[in-house]
Amino acid sequence: MSTFFPRICAIVITAGFIAAVMVAQTASKAASQIAPLSAPMELTHDKPFVMVMVNGKGPFRFVIDTGTGAEAFVTDALADQLGLSVTGYVHLSDASKQGGQRVPLVTIQDLEVAGVVFRDVKATRHALSDADGTCDGLLGFKLFRDYLLTLDYRARRMTLSSGSLEPDGEQSVLPFRMPDGIPIIPLQIDSGGTGLSLPEEVASRLNFENAPSLFGIAQSFSSRFELKAARLTSDVQLGNYIFTRPFIEINPAFPLANFGSSAMQNFTFTFDQKDALVRFESSQQILQLAPTPTPMRMEKAPTYKPVDTSLVPVG
Repeated sequence: MSTFFPRICAIVITAGFIAAVMVAQTASKAASQIAPLSAPMELTHDKPFVMVMVNGKGPFRFVIDTGTGAEAFVTDALADQLGLSVTGYVHLSDASKQGGQRVPLVTIQDLEVAGVVFRDVKATRHALSDADGTCDGLLGFKLFRDYLLTLDYRARRMTLSSGSLEPDGEQSVLPFRMPDGIPIIPLQIDSGGTGLSLPEEVASRLNFENAPSLFGIAQSFSSRFELKAARLTSDVQLGNYIFTRPFIEINPAFPLANFGSSAMQNFTFTFDQKDALVRFESSQQILQLAPTPTPMRMEKAPTYKPVDTSLVPVG
């Protein structure tokens, strides 16, 4: 059986890092002083990745995860490479309230992304899954609290800008709350997640085309659980947008519905943390949601011994 991990880091293959044309701005300045600055956003298994400079070194590959309330995560390898010393500890858990662990914190003197330099970033040092390849770190939602953060999936760009969003009667601009530093509308908007995921309690009241079946193994930073999935017989509406009989993931661990990166693919999302508003826009009103693309793994694969080169004929 193949397995996948919805809340993990994956590698982004790029032809090279594109430096910001504009002079880097410092995050310690008021966000109102900066013009929009953007960077290429690569997608791997529908999840967004950007290139990041850390303490003047890099670039390194980081995933943008609006479903993580911390400022940032760094891998053990990157922390050791840059000599980031431990400055404290934090208890790491997730919405499932299962598991949890005490993990070290490090301080990044300066972290640059999309031409903006963030100072004294508190980063959690923690292993990130290599199911999709190597990843150097993660940018959490809290890091962008002083900016408008735009994730444009169609254009594959991330933008940081000043200003604020204006309410529009909840047509395309919705209020959100952040009980754990994560935007919830009441769906949890989670660029580090997968598709549209519902808790078992909610899914049990819905009608599916077929009985939900095992879809894969999911893993957060502190828990691991099985996911089931199936296609709904009805549509799902979000503001002015309709997902026609979407493919739904059912999880037994989290109490909230999760709007993950695969569901976000046709949208441009702009988050305004100061006013707790999010705007989502798409050129399409009727949308489809297929099964989440995931990395494939072989379990119980046979182990092959290296070929004895002395037995290979030459010439």
